[in-house]
Amino acid sequence: MTILRRFLVLVVLLFWQGGFFFYAAVVVPVGRAALGGDQSIVTRQVTVYLNLAGAVALLPLAWDIWSSPARRNTRWFCWLGMAATLPVLIWLRDRINAAIDPESASVLDSRVFYPNHRGYLWISTVQWALAMYFVLASVKAWSLVDAKAKAIPEERY
Repeated sequence: MTILRRFLVLVVLLFWQGGFFFYAAVVVPVGRAALGGDQSIVTRQVTVYLNLAGAVALLPLAWDIWSSPARRNTRWFCWLGMAATLPVLIWLRDRINAAIDPESASVLDSRVFYPNHRGYLWISTVQWALAMYFVLASVKAWSLVDAKAKAIPEERY
């Protein structure tokens, strides 16, 4: 069960945060070059799934923290930070979408769009940093648990 739990933690984090990183680093610049201002049409749809992936990912992460005593406080801190940023990102996404004309993909109200978009980017970055720290803390926790298990001699029946 431990291997399955750890595997699940890695898979959901790779899908969620790896997807975010790839999208931000590759898809957005390529999309802008290919589509110009129409990139927002794609991003508006992708962020729905990105935030959904985050909500789903938090479940196995919590399971792993609950199941392992090592680095529990650090990992709960990261988990709570990631969980707290999700509703804020969803709220900001709705504000950003309200400032975009869906037909032309142009910004209707720059006073609403740009500060909210900047906030979305910063909060996403904080969420990503918390996720990366969660990975480091989890790997350390797993190694501590494994080392402790090796140090305890097996009982023979």
